[in-house]
This record gives sequence, C-alpha cells and structure tokens, in this order.
Amino acid sequence: MIKNVYTNGPYITKTDNQATNYMNNYSGAQGLGNMRFNTTTQSVDVYDGMMWQPILMGTVNLSLTPDAVAAIAWASQQRHDEMKIKELAEKYSAVADQLAAVREAEEKLRMVTRLVQT
Repeated sequence: MIKNVYTNGPYITKTDNQATNYMNNYSGAQGLGNMRFNTTTQSVDVYDGMMWQPILMGTVNLSLTPDAVAAIAWASQQRHDEMKIKELAEKYSAVADQLAAVREAEEKLRMVTRLVQT
C-alpha cells in the first residue's frame, strides 16, 4: 500500500491513481476494522461491520520527463560519436590531426567567450 511518493528535481515526474476505501453501514459491530490477507484474491481486506471489503491500492508511476529522456538520448549519442572518432583517430593520422584541430578550436572558443563575458 503506497501512501505518498515524493519526487525531487526537475527530471522526474509522478502520476498517481488515488485509491479510496468505501466503508458502508457503520454499525459498531465487533470486528469492525479487522484486517486479513485474502489468499484467494491476494489482497488485504477490512471488515466493514457486514462484510469483508478489499483495500484498494494506489498505483504510482515514476518516469523521467520528456526533456530528461531527450537529454539522456542526446548524451548517449554524443558519447557514441566521440568514442567512434577516438577509435578512428587511433587508426588514422588524418582523423587524429582533425580531432586535434577541433579540440584546439574549442579551447580558443572557450577563451574568447570568457574574455567577452568579463
């Protein structure tokens, strides 16, 4: 039985199905509120004074937000591409030279952006 599930952070979303138990005809009869595990239905039942009622269970689904899924897919693709380039650079000097040029250009870009932001 789930009472609460809390999410923390911008990349997890929660949807829930509110479950309620309907207890009718409160009679104050002995045994009211008693609980049992029903092996036939594999559920927990509570006695409402007249009959056994199954306790309804809430369902909670946790999932990543669409933005998080897209970010992970993008990062996974980037990682795959970088590993492939590194593999080719180890095999072919022309690829290694171009990879070095790209890294040098990226470093120059980082320096320029730092300079213009100060």
